[in-house]
Amino acid sequence: MKPLETPLDRLADVRHRIAQAARDAGRQPEDVALVCVSKTFGADEIKPVIEAGQRIFGENRVQEAMEKWPELRRRYADLELHLIGPLQSNKAHDAVQFFDVIETVDRDKIAKALAEEIQKTGRHPRLYVQVNTGAEPQKAGVAPQEADAFIERCRRIHGLEISGLMCIPPLDDQASPHFALLNQIAKRNGVATLSMGMSADFELAIQLGATHVRVGSAIFGHRALPAQMEPSARTGSADIPKG
Repeated sequence: MKPLETPLDRLADVRHRIAQAARDAGRQPEDVALVCVSKTFGADEIKPVIEAGQRIFGENRVQEAMEKWPELRRRYADLELHLIGPLQSNKAHDAVQFFDVIETVDRDKIAKALAEEIQKTGRHPRLYVQVNTGAEPQKAGVAPQEADAFIERCRRIHGLEISGLMCIPPLDDQASPHFALLNQIAKRNGVATLSMGMSADFELAIQLGATHVRVGSAIFGHRALPAQMEPSARTGSADIPKG
């Protein structure tokens, strides 16, 4: 088999695998959106993927996204940007202004800050609650047993519309119970969007109801990060202090 040498080769392969996994699960391929995780990759590396038709991208850090995406967004007006890394409250203003989707709402301080910025700006990014399905102390996300109450507070107290849930299973666990748990939480809270599954397990996530899969290394390949930015296990992000 010919090796998948370029991001465009790998993008085509991932798209094919998403479509096949959806059909195998009795779903339509168009019901599963690919969020192409572009963190740490520059505009020159991202541009060919955009030109191949990819329109949804995930970034981990607000500042990094704000530095590299404005020119791309001017050239490609239909891009959709997702914040998939932990959000500090002092970045809430920038996040609301810049991102179309914020996938990492996980505590009341962030919910309150987002609600204030949405009211000030009139901009309404779609909001997902991140659930720490593995109850990992080093990882962002609301505990599963607290998710229902937190979603209710977001809606009732903070006035936020929660349209999705997101999770990142522990690196050394079977992913399927975590995906199934997120699906259960979503169903009982009337949430339709499930962001779950990454390069190693997105096909399984599609089987278990994912509407969005976040795929980075299977498209762009791996990039070494500085020591201070080493990713936590299966977080796909560096540990960032909560604000």
